[in-house]
Amino acid sequence: MRGTAGTAGAPAVLDHLVYATPDLEGTVAEVAELTGVRPVRGGSHPGRGTRNHLLDLGGGAYFEIVGPDPEQPAPAGPRWFGIDALTGPRLVAWAVRVTAIADRVAAARARGADPGDPAAMARRTPEGARIAWRLTPPERAQGLSPFLLDWGDAPHPSGSGLPRVPLVSLHATHPDPGAARDALAALGVRWPGEPIAVGPAAQLTAVLEGRHGLVAFGRGAGAP
Repeated sequence: MRGTAGTAGAPAVLDHLVYATPDLEGTVAEVAELTGVRPVRGGSHPGRGTRNHLLDLGGGAYFEIVGPDPEQPAPAGPRWFGIDALTGPRLVAWAVRVTAIADRVAAARARGADPGDPAAMARRTPEGARIAWRLTPPERAQGLSPFLLDWGDAPHPSGSGLPRVPLVSLHATHPDPGAARDALAALGVRWPGEPIAVGPAAQLTAVLEGRHGLVAFGRGAGAP
């Protein structure tokens, strides 16, 4: 389940899955009902108009539920992950954890891929601690390609005692699986899930092991 590749620093690994929603509290309640495990609040993203709730997936990865933050003013631009256009929850993206992110971006550009310039991000935990990281813009991650994330010296969320719902499998479809694999290779990333299948659109589905059995999260909670 854990993908590796890359030429700069340690191998890239699955960092987290992004489950975006226009209704954060409603989706958190739905995920809790489906899995039997309630996601815990991660924190707000100042200036982005979003906040998140988290679950541990095991293996150093986590599940992020992200949506509008009613305690923030509307951001200057669109919220990341297409949240403003969503009509329901959807598994929209995945991130790989890397080191030396600037070198990773340079290596990708040399192979003909441009994940975008790394940007600094930060948030406050519910306890008030500030954590910061760098990532490539998620909106540049097209198709099945991930965005890159470098935590630097910050503690990783998966090590903070999150409630766990293990990741059993990760599935993807794409109109041209070969092209999708080539795009991943240009980023120095290997797909970490089951073989990519042919489908009408690029789509992710994660199967988690809840307390009531397996639950698939793709286009909407509990539905592939």
